[in-house]
Amino acid sequence: MIKFKFALVLLFFTTLSWAGEILPYPIHQKNLPNGLKVVTIPYDSPGLAAFYVVVRVGSREEVEKGKTGFAHFFEHMMFRGTDKYPKDKYAEILKSTGASANANTSLDRTVYHMTGNASELETMFELEADRFQNLKYSVQDFKTEAGAVKGEYTKNNASPFAQLYEATNNAAFEKHTYKHTTMGFFEDIVDMPNQYDFSLEFFDRFYRPEYCTIIVVGDVKQDNVNQLAEKYFGNWKTGKYKAKIPVEPIQKETKFTHIQVPQFPPYLDLNYKGPAFSLENNDYHALNILAQILFSERSALYKKLVVEESKVRELSGGIYPSRDPYLFSGSASLVNETDMPYVMKAIEGAIERAKTKPVAEEVLNETKERMKYSFAMSMDSPDAIANSVSLYVWITGDPTALNKTYEMFQNVTAEDIQRVAQKYLVKENLTIATISPSPKPLLD
Repeated sequence: MIKFKFALVLLFFTTLSWAGEILPYPIHQKNLPNGLKVVTIPYDSPGLAAFYVVVRVGSREEVEKGKTGFAHFFEHMMFRGTDKYPKDKYAEILKSTGASANANTSLDRTVYHMTGNASELETMFELEADRFQNLKYSVQDFKTEAGAVKGEYTKNNASPFAQLYEATNNAAFEKHTYKHTTMGFFEDIVDMPNQYDFSLEFFDRFYRPEYCTIIVVGDVKQDNVNQLAEKYFGNWKTGKYKAKIPVEPIQKETKFTHIQVPQFPPYLDLNYKGPAFSLENNDYHALNILAQILFSERSALYKKLVVEESKVRELSGGIYPSRDPYLFSGSASLVNETDMPYVMKAIEGAIERAKTKPVAEEVLNETKERMKYSFAMSMDSPDAIANSVSLYVWITGDPTALNKTYEMFQNVTAEDIQRVAQKYLVKENLTIATISPSPKPLLD
């Protein structure tokens, strides 16, 4: 089965150039008068369909001081139910239709998703339309869920990596809402049980059709999906709120943050201010490819630090697709804390070489091909396709941006990579984040 699938992928890419569409399935779109977007992607998965609702609201939209973490909070709260379908009944109906449902939140969005029997698509529409328009919870329900969020924060922050992630965002950003993580600041989570009225306001602001896109993938037809969307979401009222996101000032010097953790592997994380995702220029795409070249297991740096010298346990890096400028990162988990200056110098040396010497054409082409085939191999289910499309919905608002972005990856040149390295990977843009047993990092 795996060999057969791989053969199909090879056949697909021998007949389709990068200038074509990377996703070999039609993406049908319909915009309802109230602003709701509906995306249908028929896919040969007999009897199976994925149903996604992308809400373009994440921690980015949490602009009021003292009120962070609410986008993530509603990921929880939306499963509390309505008058028509209380929590237990909602779960019971899902189970009876063979569907499973979940949600997740990030910087720029909240995604609700379920996969189930395609013949029960109308039930999926009815359940989701009801809770998106009629969510209802008491003060006690609110406080109970706020307590659960606090418990999740406490559990997550037992990890030094979670602590460092929070500290890094807080240090790297001054004004932009990326300063706080999706979980929110701890003091705001502690105060969350007192913010019932604000929670109602938050829901009223953002759980509106103009912020949402429905994505249905699988054994479905466009006309039926559109009819169900009109039937169950057509009367959903448009809102009027739009968050004013603070503009981050230009960083002028290297920043530092450190977490002291006894008996924990030392960790070095270099974070440079990078660009937002864009289809107007290829800065994001060039940096994405550069991260693969610098930090993947095929990289010269990996072979040197991990394989040959055994100074580093793991090496990784990348740039996260975001609506506003975020971070390009390179990270190393070290064997010995005393090697931290050496490892940092090695990473910085690799970055400097990327600025001064164009990457070899064969390395660039191999990296592009690997990214292309990796994506193709992953498109093997309605859920995988819906998940990939949802990413481009929340960063651009347009599901067809998926095809455009892979075309832009193909067009990245060695000169582009050299240019973005020179533009973004400079000390003025850098936040150095470390974990070690020492009170201060050993960087000198």
